[in-house]
Amino acid sequence: MGAEEWVPDRPTLPRLRAAVQECRGCELYRDATQGVMGDGSPDADLVLLGEQPGDQEDRAGEPFVGPAGQVLDDALDDAGLARDRVFLTNVVKHFRWSGTRGKRRIHQSPKQQHVAACRPWLEAELRLLRPRGVVLLGGTAGKALYGPSFKVGECRGRRLAWPEDRPVDVPPAWVLATTHPSAVLRARDQRQATYDGLVADLRLAVELLGQSAE
Repeated sequence: MGAEEWVPDRPTLPRLRAAVQECRGCELYRDATQGVMGDGSPDADLVLLGEQPGDQEDRAGEPFVGPAGQVLDDALDDAGLARDRVFLTNVVKHFRWSGTRGKRRIHQSPKQQHVAACRPWLEAELRLLRPRGVVLLGGTAGKALYGPSFKVGECRGRRLAWPEDRPVDVPPAWVLATTHPSAVLRARDQRQATYDGLVADLRLAVELLGQSAE
């Protein structure tokens, strides 16, 4: 199991988006509408790394276009992060779901085997982008880089080093962890506080981008 054989030898972002549609590296392709690669400027300074496409992302073929994506857009605006400085992607490229609620398919978190199978796609994106920083949106993204013991609550708010066992040609200068924007939607009574925490973490990313550019 793994996506290696479907990743182009000479990838570009458009080639990756085309090639992922043929990926059979795990079984998730069977129930998904399409593969969803990252989107954003190829010159982006910052990669925002989430879990997997959701119901609307799977239908549209673009990351972060559903309700959580709107939360993220608002948080980026409030943090002063221009979208042309950001590349949005996920550690898993196909939507995993189980059952429906009305017309909407219900998200089901990917397993570690799905994260591992999709790793070649993420590695190809990072080799092309060479971002200065990476923001991890939620625990699945964190575990994909740092292993199963990773916890967002223990790591957020501080600068992390790129993990040595995830080699890339030009490692990002730093990594930050924060909650996934979908956590804001689930927070109910604590929604504003959860949103404010996401914005604060993104503002820290802005500060670190400024420092790493010096």
